[in-house]
Amino acid sequence: MKMLHSAIRVFCAGLLTLLVAAPGPVAAAGVLPVDAQGQPVATIAPMLEQVTPSVVNINTRTRVRVRDPFADDPFFRHFFGIPSMPRERVQQSLGSGVVVDAANGYVLTNNHVIDGADDIAVTLADGRTVAGRKVGADPDSDVAVIQIEAEGLKALPLADSDRLRVGDFVVAVGNPFGLGQTVTSGIVSALGRSGLRGLNVQNFIQTDASINPGNSGGALVNLRGELIGINTAIFTPSGGNVGIGFAIPANLAREVMRQLLAFGSVRRGTLGVQVQDLDEQLAEVLKTGATTRGAVVTRVLPDSTAARAGIKAGDVITGLDGKPVNGRADLSNLEGLLPVGQAVEVRVLRDGAPLTLRARLEAPTLRRAAGADLDRRLSGASFADRPPRNGRGTGVQVAAVEDGSLAQRLGLVEGDVIVGVNRREAGNLDAMETLLAAAAGRQAVLTVQRGQQGFYVVLR
Repeated sequence: MKMLHSAIRVFCAGLLTLLVAAPGPVAAAGVLPVDAQGQPVATIAPMLEQVTPSVVNINTRTRVRVRDPFADDPFFRHFFGIPSMPRERVQQSLGSGVVVDAANGYVLTNNHVIDGADDIAVTLADGRTVAGRKVGADPDSDVAVIQIEAEGLKALPLADSDRLRVGDFVVAVGNPFGLGQTVTSGIVSALGRSGLRGLNVQNFIQTDASINPGNSGGALVNLRGELIGINTAIFTPSGGNVGIGFAIPANLAREVMRQLLAFGSVRRGTLGVQVQDLDEQLAEVLKTGATTRGAVVTRVLPDSTAARAGIKAGDVITGLDGKPVNGRADLSNLEGLLPVGQAVEVRVLRDGAPLTLRARLEAPTLRRAAGADLDRRLSGASFADRPPRNGRGTGVQVAAVEDGSLAQRLGLVEGDVIVGVNRREAGNLDAMETLLAAAAGRQAVLTVQRGQQGFYVVLR
């Protein structure tokens, strides 16, 4: 018992030293409280008094069209007097956000918190609820920016997340399970984590601070009260927290926000290659020696930066911009983290010999098209290619939908992604146009991805 008491005193003394030494909001919040003996008490309450006014709760409502095969049939509608108007159900979701620009009312959150939402309500720490407007979103990194109008907003300063170290103390603030603003604490467990499903750009901070459903979009802060990450996901077999949570680094969120405000979307560079993972058989054929990990180039796209840099089919990419490439997923992730125009070094193995090539990442050429030009049944919508990954298409995004149009009556909304036509892959607009032309005059079925959900839309 004495050893336990001694350990507790050492921990509290260390934390107190951190709090007293920390500059910024903690020191500005006032003198630390004292106990009955007049000794300072270790607490992060002064820091939280500065942070919590910047963290908001987000409530979204999404109207989803309910399809009924009988209601869709003209005969049944006429015979049973069923109205032709589409039936809808409303989905609600809860999340969190962080005010990062008080003057303009900009709030950082996760894309999946507001994805497809028709209405966004933002509740401030003081209880006021205001409407939110989507400014832009980046599904690849799961970052979104919304804007609110309210007096007396307080922004949270962003830290340099590249300076984080494993073992740093962190605090998570959010709205778990819709209970209201909640604070949990822990440490940075790991940095540069990837491998989560559904995201193309991954560079997560891992923490053991409790992050539960509803915390998404909330703040991960250091002991100086600076934003170091946006809470985004948990690893859980049970639906609750098991001590493994992930946050998007502040530096990545800052760059995504900058591009969303400047361009309306995020511009990412690419080498212009198609690759596959290096396995034992390929390693033997390509004579890679002791190297058993990497991304094997299967195709170099014409007139791409890779072609100009001298990259060839059969090369094994082992590093990009000083970071290791262990396979196809690593290369895709590293490309997504780098901006257009970034000069990079590409480490490759060619016939077993290491080479270092230099390239400059370029933006892929993305096509746009009006729905009526693809199929008259899609009138009122516009479509755009999505940035490819490793030279492969990732579907066709619904760029806009006009009110009252045929496309809207089909249930399509801005941000939907068409990934297939008649159960065949539609990786880009060219493929989608070809498949729709083959189904001209006949029924066609679109495979649509909306957030984490997939469904079919029938063109009759």
